[in-house]
Amino acid sequence: MARSANGRTTAGPAVGAEPVPQRLLAVATRLFAEQGFEMTSVQQIVDAAGVTKGAMYHYFGSKDDLLYEIYARVLRDQHARMESAAASDAPVQERLHAVAAAVVATTAANLYDTVIFFRSMHLLHADKQAEVRAERRRYHERVRALIEEGQLSGVFRSDKSADLVVDFFFGAVHHLGTWFRKDGKLTGEEVGEQFADLLLASLRP
Repeated sequence: MARSANGRTTAGPAVGAEPVPQRLLAVATRLFAEQGFEMTSVQQIVDAAGVTKGAMYHYFGSKDDLLYEIYARVLRDQHARMESAAASDAPVQERLHAVAAAVVATTAANLYDTVIFFRSMHLLHADKQAEVRAERRRYHERVRALIEEGQLSGVFRSDKSADLVVDFFFGAVHHLGTWFRKDGKLTGEEVGEQFADLLLASLRP
């Protein structure tokens, strides 16, 4: 609550309304975007979030951890949706379509976080960079496994390398930040459906 000029109490955004980890991540994302990762200090982050350094270090061991978590939460969402779709009993082409559409939609929904992270990823410690690459590789391998399953069963054409198809698809996904706009003609979900349609069309015998 806040007080207006006439002394009355009015509803307003409470600093502590949002859980501390989410508040720190939101503030860090904004400051990294405005000032860059290197130029943003821990003190600026905690001041803007309305918490102490001790509170921040309770949840995040360093500024690196904040940057890592900005993207890690996107990866967790993507992996959860991927595993749900890939583990279903649907035909392989439907599973691949669902996985492909989901990765595009979640990337579009979290585009700001993703762009900020990859702009600063090279500044992370090597172990954090390795963790991100390992998580992304796991996603790529899951998609490749679905393509290979379809190729072995004759549902997908087998004259194209599954690795090449995966690289081609994710290359397009990683370029979303250069052109996709949330206020554009297509929603992230619609772009995801069209990307998935194109992927399946490229694999059709």
